[in-house]
Amino acid sequence: MSAPAGAGPLRRLVVLRHAKSAWPQGVEDHRRPLAPRGLRDAPAAGRALAAVTLPDLALCSTAVRARRTWELASAEWATPPPVRYDRRLYAAGAPELLEVVREAPPEVRTLLLVGHNPGLEELVLTLAADGLDDTLDRVRAKFPTGAIAVLAWHGTDWPALAPGTALLTSFTVPRGKKRS
Repeated sequence: MSAPAGAGPLRRLVVLRHAKSAWPQGVEDHRRPLAPRGLRDAPAAGRALAAVTLPDLALCSTAVRARRTWELASAEWATPPPVRYDRRLYAAGAPELLEVVREAPPEVRTLLLVGHNPGLEELVLTLAADGLDDTLDRVRAKFPTGAIAVLAWHGTDWPALAPGTALLTSFTVPRGKKRS
């Protein structure tokens, strides 16, 4: 049985929207690659994550653009955590995303979810009861490619994570520099 929200250790759910993707003709959506801007922004996301918190486990959509975002972001860390690729994260809504998150092992304190909009934005807004500063307003306005939202909550295990039980502690949109 899960503990009520507010009981248990501090846990973090880090939500990363894939970096900017390309739209090549004749390529199905699941196979779309990153655009040049995405190739610059994904490593910047990795550096931004390292400055905030590193995950114990990553759950990543199987879509090419999400996988490549994960590869480039995690390459910025000395020791990347294990990753699990899950097709259910592709084109999922908030309820499906939450279902996958709730399957995380109890020893995972910080979980990274790499996926797509509008599901990621819906998930963040569903879980966040409140946000620091103007974070919730910024998420409501736009959850752009490469955006990182960090939700914190107390719970004994991941199945205890429920709508309105988390605090949105940060929301950033790291951007890589263009090469001269």
